[in-house]
Amino acid sequence: MAETKRLPLREEIPAEQTWDLTVIYKSDEKWEEDYKQVEKSVKEVKAYQGKLGTGSAAFLEALTKILDLSRKVSALYVYAHLKNDQDTGNSTYQAMNDRARYLTVLSQEATSWFEPELIALSEEQLNRYFQEQNDLKLYRHYITQLTANKKHILSAEMESLLAAASDVLTSSSQTFSVLNNADLEFPMVKGEDGKDVQLSHGLYGELLKSTDREVRKEAFMKMYAVYENFKNTFASTLSANVKHHNYQANVHHYESARESALSANHIPESVHDTLIEVVNAHLPLLHRYMALRKKVLKLDKLHMYDLYTPITGEASLKFTYEEAKEKTFEGLDALGPEYKAVLDQAFNSRWIDIVENKGKRSGAYSSGMYDTNPYILLNWHDSLNHLYTLVHELGHSAHSYFTRKNQPYVYGNYSIFLAEIASTTNENLLTDYLLEKTKDPKARAYVLNHYLDGFKGTVFRQTQFAEFEHFMHEEAAKGKPLTADYLSESYRKLNNKYYGESVEDDEAIQYEWARIPHFYYNYYVYQYSTGFCAATALADKISNEEEGALDKYLSYLKAGSSDYPIEVMKKAGVDMTNKDYLERAMKVFKNRLDELEQALSSI
Repeated sequence: MAETKRLPLREEIPAEQTWDLTVIYKSDEKWEEDYKQVEKSVKEVKAYQGKLGTGSAAFLEALTKILDLSRKVSALYVYAHLKNDQDTGNSTYQAMNDRARYLTVLSQEATSWFEPELIALSEEQLNRYFQEQNDLKLYRHYITQLTANKKHILSAEMESLLAAASDVLTSSSQTFSVLNNADLEFPMVKGEDGKDVQLSHGLYGELLKSTDREVRKEAFMKMYAVYENFKNTFASTLSANVKHHNYQANVHHYESARESALSANHIPESVHDTLIEVVNAHLPLLHRYMALRKKVLKLDKLHMYDLYTPITGEASLKFTYEEAKEKTFEGLDALGPEYKAVLDQAFNSRWIDIVENKGKRSGAYSSGMYDTNPYILLNWHDSLNHLYTLVHELGHSAHSYFTRKNQPYVYGNYSIFLAEIASTTNENLLTDYLLEKTKDPKARAYVLNHYLDGFKGTVFRQTQFAEFEHFMHEEAAKGKPLTADYLSESYRKLNNKYYGESVEDDEAIQYEWARIPHFYYNYYVYQYSTGFCAATALADKISNEEEGALDKYLSYLKAGSSDYPIEVMKKAGVDMTNKDYLERAMKVFKNRLDELEQALSSI
């Protein structure tokens, strides 16, 4: 009987391959102590309600108390969610995570009066406060951001009611997460070595890259069979989530959920529209790439499960985690010694949780808060793709590190709109490095193929998701029920449009919407696409050593939320209010597609 591989239990993972969360709390008991103290602070902050108009000193005291509460709650939440994500089946940390989420809701409720009370103050009164209290000047941009959308802020009582209900209103997202990461049972499939392996989120991505077509086909069919079985449940959670977004937008007097979501960072809706417009205009490039894939793989029919295997055959480049660390330093050398010092800390101070274990949250991310390390969750498998994942998440963590070291707490974060630019700049720099150093035609073709697949996944695919997400919100706003059948039919049509005639209309792909966590993130996914395209421009400037390019880039990493995202990017050298950066990215895609066609002809 063939040996069955199983995922290791959390306690079986060597400590050096895990993140060190004792930096946040030395023990769960210490977390409990702080939790009880913060519960008291939540009650105390309510005492400041009604005092913002009584004078500049009271205004400053209330503001600092609210920010201090936010800081403490964030630390409690980050510790709990990281502990929960390392083993989502652990009931102790499930409970801690739920309690941290609940405390977040309580703190939001306790401070929900602040914005309504703030916007009730006149501009003249606020200006007088800034003149009277020198310490308030630090918060001027923060206050300006809050008052800019004053017409969308409700009364203190109404905001308090909404804040109190947020745990209920967002429960569908939590239900999806638990079902998707902990409760779904995936079947056994055959690995490349012919042995039975348990299908998982992390393994699924690797099996789709297999050069054995039967391996990737079985993984694809069995993965979506699970989601088909639960399609009605997932339609229910997703529909509730979309309705929540629409409801919040409506009661806050926005025209749409998209306007509401983008207004938080003062991003014009035209940025979203322009992305979809430009990507749709360049879909023939994706169709051309699909036709090339079909031709090189010598397939009569190209299926969705054929879209991730390297078209050059077996991986010409594969890296262990230790090898990936070395390539990371070499590939990001263009970012200079200041950046390298951050990478040293990431690898040597246990910022990274490396390997997959039973119950561990799928995928990869960077997480943390102002007073913690910028931790990274991985589910490592030896591959070029995971090298890219590593440099991507390090981009996020370095961005967080630079921001927190150079900005006060009030500006010690950054919008998602800016976040994906830092991570994908790293990816582009790694591609430039690999293409420069790789001379073997087959290996070079492999890197080009990987880049084009990355572009396909980050720009074309995420824009497809963004288009579908916007479609769902618009349909729900019209009163259209988002049933499993309607979502599946609509998704299938959109998928066919994006991938074109060279790719078969696989029935199973219609259930892909059910397994995408980003559909719960409220207009998040489009920023992967805009971020990648902006990063293409920045990486090009840095690689070509344009005068001042690196200094401008590091300034962007250090800016945090001290200015509006669009303005931060303008200072970095990219104006994202026009489509030039998108067109430039599409030109790079075309040039590398041309180069891949040439490389394949010489193999």
